[in-house]
Amino acid sequence: MKNFVLIVILLLGLNSWAQENTSYQKPPKEILELVDVQRAPNVQIDSKGEYMVLLYRDSYKTIAELSEKELRLAGLRINPKTNIGSRTAFYTNIKVKLLSDKDARQVNGLPKDARMAMYNWSPDQTKMAFTNTTEKGVEVWILDIKTAEAKKISEANVNANMGNPISWFKDNKALLVNFLPDNLPELINTAEAIPEGPTITTSTGSKAQNRTYQDLLKNASDEHNFEQLASSVLYKLSLEGEKTKWKEKAMYSDVSFSPDGNYVLISTIHKPFSYIVPYYRFPEITTIYKSNGELVKVINEVPLIEELPKGFMAVRKGKRSMNWRSDKAATLFWAEALDDGDPEQKADFRDEIFQLDAPFSGTPKLLCKTINRFYRIDWGTDNTAIIHDYWWNNRNTKSYVFNPANPSEETVILYDRNYQDKYSDPGNFSSKRNEYGKYVLDIENDNAFLIGDGFTEKGQFPFIDKINLKTKQTKRLYQSNYTDKLENLYAAIDMLKGEILVRIESPTEYPNYYIRNIKKKIALKQITSFENPFKSIQNVHKEVIKYKRDDGLDLSGTLYLPVGYDINRKDKMPMIIWAYPTEFKDKNSAGQSTANPNEFTYPYYGSMVYWVTRGYVVLDDASFPIVGEGEEEPNDSFRKQLVANGKAAIDAVDKLGYIDRNKVAVGGHSYGAFMVANLLSHSDLFAAGIARSGAYNRTLTPFGFQSEERNYWEAPEVYYKMSPFMHADKMKTPLLLIHGEADNNSGTYPLQSERYFNALKGLGATARLVVLPKESHGYSAKESILHLLWEQDQWLEKYVKNREISDEESE
Repeated sequence: MKNFVLIVILLLGLNSWAQENTSYQKPPKEILELVDVQRAPNVQIDSKGEYMVLLYRDSYKTIAELSEKELRLAGLRINPKTNIGSRTAFYTNIKVKLLSDKDARQVNGLPKDARMAMYNWSPDQTKMAFTNTTEKGVEVWILDIKTAEAKKISEANVNANMGNPISWFKDNKALLVNFLPDNLPELINTAEAIPEGPTITTSTGSKAQNRTYQDLLKNASDEHNFEQLASSVLYKLSLEGEKTKWKEKAMYSDVSFSPDGNYVLISTIHKPFSYIVPYYRFPEITTIYKSNGELVKVINEVPLIEELPKGFMAVRKGKRSMNWRSDKAATLFWAEALDDGDPEQKADFRDEIFQLDAPFSGTPKLLCKTINRFYRIDWGTDNTAIIHDYWWNNRNTKSYVFNPANPSEETVILYDRNYQDKYSDPGNFSSKRNEYGKYVLDIENDNAFLIGDGFTEKGQFPFIDKINLKTKQTKRLYQSNYTDKLENLYAAIDMLKGEILVRIESPTEYPNYYIRNIKKKIALKQITSFENPFKSIQNVHKEVIKYKRDDGLDLSGTLYLPVGYDINRKDKMPMIIWAYPTEFKDKNSAGQSTANPNEFTYPYYGSMVYWVTRGYVVLDDASFPIVGEGEEEPNDSFRKQLVANGKAAIDAVDKLGYIDRNKVAVGGHSYGAFMVANLLSHSDLFAAGIARSGAYNRTLTPFGFQSEERNYWEAPEVYYKMSPFMHADKMKTPLLLIHGEADNNSGTYPLQSERYFNALKGLGATARLVVLPKESHGYSAKESILHLLWEQDQWLEKYVKNREISDEESE
């Protein structure tokens, strides 16, 4: 009966919200000065460790940029005027630096009012191609790394709607580029088009249990517009700007040269389109051509994929994950399911891997089989490669050593582990560039090298191991021993010489890059000198605290104390907890900590760290594990574990003496927002909550969500119990809801926040809904971010810091 009453309330409308016509606001000065800073550049370094390219961009877009025309079609967001993704992050400047030089050089000849993106090293790494977007469209530019000179080599008629439109020919003298076709039909204005009939979608009885995708095609006009915007003509473009047509108009989705450059693997999208799945599940044909454009063979044809078996490990039948072997001149490999792609079928092996050598006329060769679902291959030599698989349901991953030249040779399991177990993670295999300019395993006399994050019970100590692939014996070559800094081991520049690219940071030292030699006892060579732009919070006390849940599970979080806080006086301050729940299948993995107190304190738009300047204690990235061992699924006890996590966090910081436990807020984004709404509905632990871009009614995501594999009809009680919308009548704590108007994340469409707010308002809860115009699941316009911070600050000041405490609560 209660549910019926709730439904009646919602159906009555109650859409008459108390609206506020508020312009964009700015947060207090203490926060504002941390937001409006120049960000450090993106760093790209060539494989020899000779040159560094520094890519600079603004920290945020503007609301004017987000307001440019946008079409949302088949899972894509496109600016139809410029023909590039409408949410593309653009760079505004480039510098080049010899690693041996102190200072970087400004690149000359860059476009005026540059909006650069999609950077592509040439095969010999002497040049870099990139796009520049003008008011008219997308151009191709070339950067000469040695001279630091840039030049435009095409007009603004490149088609970047389907992603990166640039591929290098092997000779470093030309590019294969997607250009707009001539005389394209006009796009249809769907808002003004007169319908010729209804839109009809049919079901013929087969199951199509798909996620709640967004930005899908909706009608014939959308189909027309998608086809026009996805269509390109491929041209060979010389570095002098000369164009030669290479292939006729088609909807090109992928272009990939063979390592030797003699062949090109091209995938094209075809009809029929779908209104229930994105473009990457439309029919696709993959064809091999020679580098001169001559047809070799159609290698794969994939039908429309609207229906898949149930489960996260479900895949389609036939060839999938097709790619070039990086260690061979021109050899394709792919995976095929042995269980019909159905995870519910019993099978000793889930996938088998095939290869086919140029000229691609023979019978494909079986290389190996995987026990779990195929993930990837690290190619090495003729006789050595490492294949990885995984299985979501038990969080298992295996790594196997196999001999590609002799598939009959026994495949050896190198690792068999839980991929959520960070303490046992052996690391990733180091690679080096081969004669084709591709990355392959760095192998010396049967020895490979692993670079690991190094998480342990005592902290994080990144390492480099040498492993003998025959005996499986390992030897530690290097382990970072910093206890006051964090050293990230990025890549081996030359493992034989011991030269490793590393990044070192501390809470007060901005991350900078160095070259460390692990064989010679010589000083670190610093190659960047980025300054700390957040000096006002550089002396804030920061530590990782560890504590236990009431069932004994180990938890942790990164604790920040307010600016100027006297740790000896221990004044009782308000606190903000920021978290995101994660599902586990074992308590051992769930209880591990990957927090590092030595990470640089870097407030970003979504961070709560800003509020240390406003007198708040912040517990960031607090552990919120949801565990389900054996036959039990994590979500079977979601609410109980959620509340236990929240109580444990408050108890832990309260025990340290820093907080007033009656003035604690909790916040989260996306699934973290879902967490917040549940915590406020089913506990009295918090003074207020902040929920950003969340989903609150799980019946609107009936075929699974997050790590929930069961559908609504299989587990209706789980969906009901986990949905804050269904328990809106229990909400007694002030809740700030924030959502991007154009959220494109699966399941978190804005309707979720709108309907939840309707329910809360209809039932008399204290709530505020802020919808950020033009914003997606993450927020990017400066105006939006400043207003977001203002809203959060107003809410925290009113309902947390200055909350009125009753006599009963103060006891």
